[in-house]
Amino acid sequence: MISTFLSMLDKGNDNALVRYSLGNAYFGEKNYQLAAEHLQKAVEHDSNYSAAWKILGRSFFELKQFEKALEIYNRGIEVASAQGDKQAEKEMLVFQRRCERALDKG
Repeated sequence: MISTFLSMLDKGNDNALVRYSLGNAYFGEKNYQLAAEHLQKAVEHDSNYSAAWKILGRSFFELKQFEKALEIYNRGIEVASAQGDKQAEKEMLVFQRRCERALDKG
């Protein structure tokens, strides 16, 4: 699957959906660094892509970059709320609190 999306990029098909799909695939393989790189590109292509914000935040959370994850979640929650994406908003609120707790322990 990853090779298919990389091939699409090689052919010049660089857009939010391709980047999101790559990021999600890398996240599934626990390659959080590559996931974050592609998901960051996804939200650069489409800043209203709440699902990309959610997994981007999770990627930084898994990398234990809690401040960055919190920053991403704050933005993602704004986006999801504005888009009416209540499920993504709720999920990001949960991880926002986890980031805050992790930073309090730090």
